[in-house]
Amino acid sequence: MNPTELTIYFDGSCPLCRREIALYQGLPPREALQWVDVSAGQPLGEGLSCEAAMRRFHVREPGGRLLSGGAAFARLWRALPGWRVLGWCFAWPPLSWLLELTYRAFLPLRPRLQRLAKRWWRDQQTST
Repeated sequence: MNPTELTIYFDGSCPLCRREIALYQGLPPREALQWVDVSAGQPLGEGLSCEAAMRRFHVREPGGRLLSGGAAFARLWRALPGWRVLGWCFAWPPLSWLLELTYRAFLPLRPRLQRLAKRWWRDQQTST
C-alpha cells in the first residue's frame, strides 16, 4: 500500500459492493486512490483483518489512519468529484452520527439484499 494514497477496502464478492465501487471508480478522483478487494484474502495492513474488512467498509488515509463505516464513506466521498460536498456534510456531527446509524441499520440487511441482487442481475442477464 502506498502511503500517499487513500486506500479503499471493499468486498468484491458482494454484487452490491461491486456495483457501488464501479460507480466510484468511474469518476476521476481528486487524489490518488488504491482499490483493494478484501475478498481476495491478501494482507490488508496494520489494524485491519480480512474478517473485519468483510464485515464493514474501510478506508485508510494517506497518513495511515483507518476509518470504517459511515466515516469511511464520508472520507471516500470527499476524494471524488460530485460527492465532495456530501462527504464534508457527513463528516460533520450530527450528520456523521446519522450516516453511521444508517450504515449499521443496513448491515444486517446486507446478506438478504446480496441474494436478491444476485438473483435479479442473473435474471436480467438471461432475459437479454
